[in-house]
This record gives sequence, C-alpha cells and structure tokens, in this order.
Amino acid sequence: MPEEKFPFRMAFLAEYDGTDFVGFQRQNNGRSVQQELEKVLSVLYGRPVSVCGCSRTDSGVHARGHVSHVDVPFMIPPEKLPLAMNALLPEDVTVLASVQVPDTFHARFHSAGKKYVYRIWNAPIRPTMDRHYLAYVPGNLNLEAMRDAARMLEGEHDYSAFFAQDGRDVNPVRKMDEIQILSEAGSPLIEIVVRGKSFLYNMVRILAGTLVYVGQGKLDLLAVGEALTGGDRRAAGKTMPAKGLTLEKVYYEPDLFYQIEGKTSTFTSFEKNRII
Repeated sequence: MPEEKFPFRMAFLAEYDGTDFVGFQRQNNGRSVQQELEKVLSVLYGRPVSVCGCSRTDSGVHARGHVSHVDVPFMIPPEKLPLAMNALLPEDVTVLASVQVPDTFHARFHSAGKKYVYRIWNAPIRPTMDRHYLAYVPGNLNLEAMRDAARMLEGEHDYSAFFAQDGRDVNPVRKMDEIQILSEAGSPLIEIVVRGKSFLYNMVRILAGTLVYVGQGKLDLLAVGEALTGGDRRAAGKTMPAKGLTLEKVYYEPDLFYQIEGKTSTFTSFEKNRII
C-alpha cells in the first residue's frame, strides 16, 4: 500500500542534549531524537508521520540548531507548533522554531553547509557542571601550533586520514571552509570551530583529536601534512569523545530561521545568550 501523501511540509529547528540518545536517527538499540519527534508529532496530528533530519549525528553528540522537515495532514500555525511539541517532548529535546516550506524542500539535501564546535576544558581540574558538553584535556596546549595546523587542514582535501572508515565506499574529498581555534585569555575553554558543506563519519572528532595532539606536541605540522597527503588514518590524531561535539548551525539559502515574518527568530538570541 503506498504511503499517504500529506499536503503540508513543515521545517523546524531543534536543540537537544545528546547524552542519553543513540543519535538523531532512529535505531534499534536505544532512544533517538527522531523517534521522540515522530512520537510527539504523531500524537498532535492523529496519525503516524515521518521526520527527516539534516544530519544523523552520532550517539552522545549534541545539537543547538538541528533542522528537520515533516509532512503533515493539516496546518498547526508555525508559531504554535513548537509550543505544542515542547509540551509533550522530554526535557532533553526542545523545538525552537518552525516554518512552512515548499514540498520540494529537503532538510538534508538542501543544506548549504553546517557548523560544528568541539569544546575542550583545558585545566588541571576536571569540570563537573558541564561535563556532558566538554572534553577534558589537562596539561598545557600550544594554541598557536594548533592554529597553524588548523589553517593547514582548511580547504579542499582528501580527508581519508580523518574519518572512521566503516566499510562504506564514500568519496573522501571534502571542503572545509573554516577551522578555527577560539580561546579567551585566562579561560580554560577552547572551541574548535569547523564549518563546511559536508562531513565524513567522525571527521570533526578526528580533526579535533589531531589538533589536540599538535597542541600536546605529539604531532607537528610536518606530520599533519603527511597525514593529509598520505591518507593513513593511523597518522592522524585520536577520535575525541562525542560529548564535546555540538552541531551549532545548519545553513540554507535563503535562511529559514533567522528572519521569520520580518522578526528575528529565537535562534539569534538563543545563540547569543549561551554561557558556553
């Protein structure tokens, strides 16, 4: 029997704490964000619906600006849909905004790029309050060496050494538009910002691990260059823990959530007011 075609397509912006999820995509081995969203939407619309996300995200990875789309049988006003969903969603998922989109829109395939941030707590004492959102790295890190390596890793390259090859035949060439190391003087917080069109499996976590190794003196710029040109995964750094990684933004042209009906969306103030 063919799947029923619903007349309205909605896109929505969500944040989630990935600690207790197996990732965004529905899995057989635990809770997924997709599962929670579909459960709530099916209640609101009175029939099963299927949510399509912009990115799967791995188990334990967080999101502040994840975008999904869903086809629904009738219209709940976009300004009210987040409130209705949030009343039913668990505390570790929140819908920030929604908007009606054309039925040709696809959250994944129409993405113009994504921005990830990997956060590191670099101090003698490990954190407690933010332990689910940071990777703890004690000992001094050479930030200037890390920045030099980040510049080397930017651009279009074969990133065979910087992703976990899981048996799938994929093109390892990607373009990283930005890889930055951000840190304020006196603060133990280090942010590795990575922005690009598309990413390989575990790529950002391995890039972060490589930059940490550079900061620790375990790899130098020559070794990073050799890993980049040689394509040997063993030549790059370790895969950093999932909990330090957050999907910050997904870009679309035109923007979906920065301007809604002439007003700045909740996403703008939401991003500015974050402590981390």
